[in-house]
Amino acid sequence: MLDSYYTVKTSGTHEIVINKSRFIAHVKRVTTEEEAQAFVQSIKKEHWNATHNCSAYMIGENDDIQKANDDGEPNGTAGVPMLEVLKKRQLKDTCVVVTRYFGGIKLGAGGLIRAYGSAVTEGINAVGVVERKRMKVMSITVDYTWLGKIENELRQSRYLLKHIDYEDYVSLHSYVPVAEVDHYTEWITNITNGQGQIKEQDETYLETDM
Repeated sequence: MLDSYYTVKTSGTHEIVINKSRFIAHVKRVTTEEEAQAFVQSIKKEHWNATHNCSAYMIGENDDIQKANDDGEPNGTAGVPMLEVLKKRQLKDTCVVVTRYFGGIKLGAGGLIRAYGSAVTEGINAVGVVERKRMKVMSITVDYTWLGKIENELRQSRYLLKHIDYEDYVSLHSYVPVAEVDHYTEWITNITNGQGQIKEQDETYLETDM
């Protein structure tokens, strides 16, 4: 698993008009090629009367799956420039479909490349990008006399406090980057003079807006 990567924040659409042609970018986060293909087909069904529904997607930790489709536009003028935007933005697990309604003015190969690239860029900007960081949820369980000090230290640190459990003893749960688990453990041990019980819990991805 990657320690961190970028992907789109949510699904959405964004439209631009170039020389009377409408370019509607549809953006979605996907995790499998089947999911990406289903999204492409759903857009084609929704916009069945469009001139073109071009698509591109990148899926996998190492961008193992990369596909681009011109859907009738001149070869290399739509799908590839769309895919290049995903590569430039380093977006993983992302699928984009650009629907074009022809406005009567031909754009030429260069114009098409710029139009499809711009549509994807603006579509991604509209839905937003997040960085997903792999985190380990760590807990420190201590006597209540330590609560104020540890909570204060955590809130002033780079470790995000997830929640606090108030039972016979108090447990503070924090998100810790996987690569920093040993550092966190040493840090908490020093703060508590070894008086706490430190445990590794779930592993998850935490998303931060870019």
